Amino acid sequence: MPENNKQLKCVGGIIGDIIGQRFEFRQIRMKSKDFQLYTVDSRFTDDTVMTCAIMDWLTNGGDLPKTLRKWGDLFPRAGYGGMFRKWLSDESMGAYGSYGNGSGMRVSPVGWAAQSIDECLEMAKDSAMPTHNHEEGIKGAQAIASSIFMARTGKTKDEIKEFITSKFGYDLERTVYEIRPKYRFEVSCQKSVPESIICFLEGTSYEDCVRNAVSLGGDTDTQADMTGAIAEAFGYPIDSQLYDTIVASYLPDVIFHTIYNFNRKFIKE
Repeated sequence: MPENNKQLKCVGGIIGDIIGQRFEFRQIRMKSKDFQLYTVDSRFTDDTVMTCAIMDWLTNGGDLPKTLRKWGDLFPRAGYGGMFRKWLSDESMGAYGSYGNGSGMRVSPVGWAAQSIDECLEMAKDSAMPTHNHEEGIKGAQAIASSIFMARTGKTKDEIKEFITSKFGYDLERTVYEIRPKYRFEVSCQKSVPESIICFLEGTSYEDCVRNAVSLGGDTDTQADMTGAIAEAFGYPIDSQLYDTIVASYLPDVIFHTIYNFNRKFIKE
């Protein structure tokens, strides 16, 4: 744990990933927000692993595809999608035009490291390009990263909503209540990134935002990852017991130290 038990930053997405993981392939009864946040069976997924890969890349530099593959080798059974798993195992394979939400799930460190919105957008694109070079894959990464950047730099929810709507054309006028009944498993950026942002916009606390994301059903770990990352950056506190339990019980040393080193370089508080 850090000195003085100070919480590390850029963990909101990781905690969301662990909370949402249990529900990814099964629906919560009646898509309720009433569920236990974690159990002994909870675990992190590829969302956390690849988020750490982006932290590693931003902290230490180097070739991003090699860094992504290094982390894939460290955690080979983290739940990667079929094409990404193939990409990890084939160093000769280039970007494959993906518009999946894998670009959004791993991008949160960019929102913390960037020093301007323009730099944020460019870095988010760079983080997506090794695999998710489709226009929608890049857009999804940029939307999540810029939401995080704006949230951590004091922008209001209305300002974030206006920017994301005008810049990326996402429909953020819907409510969680309206989305939930017909929402199904979606891994595309265009059908999960805006929904995750809506879950943040409508939430009243970190936990409430994540519960919104999980209650939609579908790709719950990634939705909770993206929503939780924005909620944390917005300044919603992460409950100390939740934070301590996740860090102590669910994160191996290599992940903790990667987060810690990223914080030492980029989080100036």
